[in-house]
Amino acid sequence: MDSIISFCKRRAFVFPSSEIYGGMSAIYDYGHYGVLLKENIKNEWLKHMVQYRDDMYGLDSAIFMHPLTWVASGHVGGFNDPQVDCKSCKARIRADNLLEEFGINADKESIEFINNELNKLREQGKLKCPNCGSKDLTEAKVFSLMVKSNIGSPTDALTEENVVYLRPETCGGIYLEYKNIVDNLHPKMPFGVAQVGKAFRNEIVARQFIFRTREFEQMEMQYFHNPKDTKSIFELWKKERWNWYLEYGIQEDKIHWYKHEKLAHYASDAYDIEYNFKCLNGFKEVEGIHDRGNWDLSQHSKYSGVDLSYFDQETNERYVPHIVETSVGLGRLFLMFLDNSLVEEELENGEKRTVLKIDKRLAPIKIAVFPLLKNREELVNGAKSIYNALKKSFMCEFDDNGNVGKRYRRQDEIGTPYCVTFDFDSLNDDAVTVRDRDTMKQERIKIEFLKEYFKEKYDK
Repeated sequence: MDSIISFCKRRAFVFPSSEIYGGMSAIYDYGHYGVLLKENIKNEWLKHMVQYRDDMYGLDSAIFMHPLTWVASGHVGGFNDPQVDCKSCKARIRADNLLEEFGINADKESIEFINNELNKLREQGKLKCPNCGSKDLTEAKVFSLMVKSNIGSPTDALTEENVVYLRPETCGGIYLEYKNIVDNLHPKMPFGVAQVGKAFRNEIVARQFIFRTREFEQMEMQYFHNPKDTKSIFELWKKERWNWYLEYGIQEDKIHWYKHEKLAHYASDAYDIEYNFKCLNGFKEVEGIHDRGNWDLSQHSKYSGVDLSYFDQETNERYVPHIVETSVGLGRLFLMFLDNSLVEEELENGEKRTVLKIDKRLAPIKIAVFPLLKNREELVNGAKSIYNALKKSFMCEFDDNGNVGKRYRRQDEIGTPYCVTFDFDSLNDDAVTVRDRDTMKQERIKIEFLKEYFKEKYDK
């Protein structure tokens, strides 16, 4: 993980937030190339979810929602983790993580079960703080993951009357806008709603760089359908999402399915796509696919008093639609693509290069343009003319820092698929050298054909 973190900071992909003040735990800022990579991942996801489909709609719901949203969903009463405090070093520790070290799976178990198991270990003298080694640990208690705030109140005090929550997941906004979508867009079953947005969770222990953070972006899709079709639709979306990873360069032997045995209260079936992270030493969840049944719409109908059923004209029946959900953290995909693509190669001359061999659709910079020398005005002007023309169609970068070899290595490392060099020959033959990131092969291309050349490369 250290090498990934170092790369992200050195190449302006990810920075620790508020670093000049000592930073904040599990909060990160995305730098120039990180922003571009993140947006490209987002856009490619949206293309597959919305642009390429006729049964999908986009949404950007608000972060703040009516507090009853989270009562109806069960988050206020049940969205929590078990916490243990160390009296010596004041560390907060996930109680289920402590038990996991002893082979005890406490995921979704009651707080009573967790404390019983902790007490057994305490009696055996095995229970200790992983941070300082002290055995002076508290009993486990429930710790809410909801981040509270208030809106429009003259006081800072949080009361039942003024409390609102920063959403812990984005799907709630989709359920609240379901009726507006049905009433105004008149979709036929089945149909889906996709959105990308910020979510917030007050994690007890947030670590592993951007894999688990307190502020993050989710890309979620809720697919509404006739209850009779749940099984086939669930399998359809499993296939769709699996193939998406393969299309963007993730090898099939690096991902697998994990089936949940212990299900959330709303779920009838749940699978995760797990990726084998080198930087995390094993398979970790990147995306969940869940059969949520009709629980969500039924709950919101109950608490709001609004009928959220659907009249299906094709089947002549009324029902509360069932939902298949796909949910993925954008930060986790970001880390996955870096982990998968960042490699060190030894060249034929014995030199080494670090290269981000990422799918060119995701690459932050599509084309880098160089003058052969930065102190020759005619070369700089020629290169800038090409750069200014290409940047209208592609995300480009003008680079004249160091010799050409160093520029190639820098662009390789940030994943730029193509580099264009304007040299002395260009002044006479109106052509430039185009170099391929992956093969390092170079070819001479007429300047007038450059735009069409790259359009063909990126349209493949």
